[in-house]
Amino acid sequence: MSSHDERIAQMIFGSVYPHYVAKVERKGRTVAELHQVIEWLTGYKTAALEKLIQKKVTFEEFFKKAKLNPNAHLITGVICGYRVEDIENPLTQKARYLDKLVDELAKGRKMEKILRTDG
Repeated sequence: MSSHDERIAQMIFGSVYPHYVAKVERKGRTVAELHQVIEWLTGYKTAALEKLIQKKVTFEEFFKKAKLNPNAHLITGVICGYRVEDIENPLTQKARYLDKLVDELAKGRKMEKILRTDG
């Protein structure tokens, strides 16, 4: 595992979460929409998400318990200088999937496009 992948694995989800909230709210989106996006990707409902944040789980723990959406592979494009579909480390790829979804939400993309439901 590269140091970059290791750093992502050990990052505390709850320390990044407020940045997700700030990013989407700054662009006029809501925490409810953010939670909808996170739930689509991971299966975590709001109550479970809050518990994980309180427990200070790492991204590794966060994604180990998640039920990744079967359509997650449809998330493509560049985030943080990386093409998400080409990331080889599975955990890093999942973290970047989440970053990409948050980014799309903040950019005002329609929810059905973010959630890959329009075929």
